Amino acid sequence: MINRRFKDAGFEPILAYIILAALFAGLSLYLFSKTEFAKYIYALSVLALAGKFSEIRRTEFIKICFGDKKQQKIRITENLIIAFPFVVFLILKQQFLIALILIILSPILALANFRRELNFTIPTPFSKNPFEFTTGFRNTFYLILGAYVLTIIAVSVHNFNLGIFAMLVVFAITLSYYSNPENVYYVWTYSLSPKMFLVQKIKTALLFSSFLALPIALILAIFSHQGINIIVIAFLIGWAFLVCMIVSKYAAFPDELNIVQAILLSLCIGFPPLLIVLIPYFFLKSENRLSSLLK
Repeated sequence: MINRRFKDAGFEPILAYIILAALFAGLSLYLFSKTEFAKYIYALSVLALAGKFSEIRRTEFIKICFGDKKQQKIRITENLIIAFPFVVFLILKQQFLIALILIILSPILALANFRRELNFTIPTPFSKNPFEFTTGFRNTFYLILGAYVLTIIAVSVHNFNLGIFAMLVVFAITLSYYSNPENVYYVWTYSLSPKMFLVQKIKTALLFSSFLALPIALILAIFSHQGINIIVIAFLIGWAFLVCMIVSKYAAFPDELNIVQAILLSLCIGFPPLLIVLIPYFFLKSENRLSSLLK
């Protein structure tokens, strides 16, 4: 399926894998050069990806198609493939303990069956209108709480960079709310022009993402007031990534983000100024995509 997506995007799979490997290596080197918490970010990234692949409906679909035993083999193989590049880089960085933990946990997570069967609806601080934040918050509230706990730890150990990382984690979580396209009907119901539709989506996203990230920013500003400039810059970068994610989503709508868009967004992590070019580019593409649905 991944190979077909590469071909649909105009990439030869082998060439695409080489580019992705080079991009992964570059981002990894950049991450390890910037923070001593890189190994923990690596571990959390693998566990988060493995957890996403363990989504119950996906697991049940694989089981229906291939049977229980093959499903377990497929899931173990998937998780090991996900962990492989991270483990290799950790070994090169002589982080043997973290690498070993990932090798052990990856197949275990593939065998685990996480069922979130709750008898109550988790309340959210958001209205029903922006469904992305309502549904997204209910699925990721524990991660946001984890970011808040990380902020408290950062303040207690006087590690300002860890606090900034926690704030950026919150923005990264909100990005995931816009990763999948909604049903065409939910866009068609808006009585807006494509431009105003995008503006409204962006305004809502900026408002509610600020609601989640602002407590961390205020705590950091109180205890590390000399770093207010960095806090503001990090906040603006979080906003910029969120805007870019929204316009990228609707630039491909009603399809999912394609490989080229994903690579461009990944490049922005290492070089944020690229967002200045990508945001207006994807905004115009989104207007064209939405013009057949919105008048």
